[in-house]
Amino acid sequence: MEIKFKGIIFDIDGTLTSTNELIFATFNHIAGRYLNKKFTNEEITALFGPTEDVILKEMCGDQFDNAKKDYYSFYTENHSMADLYPGIKNILEFLTNKGVLLSIYTGKGRKAAVITLKKLGIHKFFNLIVSGDDVKEHKPSAEGISVFLTKYNLSKNEVLMIGDAPSDIKASRSAGIKVASVLWDNYAKKEEVLKLNSDFVFYSVEELEKFLMEKV
Repeated sequence: MEIKFKGIIFDIDGTLTSTNELIFATFNHIAGRYLNKKFTNEEITALFGPTEDVILKEMCGDQFDNAKKDYYSFYTENHSMADLYPGIKNILEFLTNKGVLLSIYTGKGRKAAVITLKKLGIHKFFNLIVSGDDVKEHKPSAEGISVFLTKYNLSKNEVLMIGDAPSDIKASRSAGIKVASVLWDNYAKKEEVLKLNSDFVFYSVEELEKFLMEKV
């Protein structure tokens, strides 16, 4: 008999939410104010991995405290630049109604993650949020996946990770769980992702929804 997924782990940026334009604008707000420079989108993307606070400390040094306040203020006030991908809320409602346990595993710090999840009305769907602040090793480490498995006593074959990045695939492989790569964001690293041979690949929210309806 086919195993049904009892737990699903989601990444945030590029998976649930189109947040990249907001992130680029926020980092450039800080770069302009504190460094008198502007980053390209590629330069900002290259910084991803550690939390916002770690990146800001590296960028701004002694001005970190003020830069941090400005970062979250701008991120919150301009959050209308970000949105859910159409259909994501339906998926989360469906999974919740089916009794599936839902977790976030993101490289974002907890503050930015919670701002985004609450602003977009989906915070309530998640049983657990594992942010970059909650782990010693960020993705591609499997630490955030292990936290979910242990907390809810789930078997590896009962859990699916859904994300848009190569690091999501590597973390899932390391944890020994299945992974679904989603490639609907404009900034998705499609070639890199496809080279890593995810268990499942989806190019639209509708494809993912159809798959999940059969697998939980």
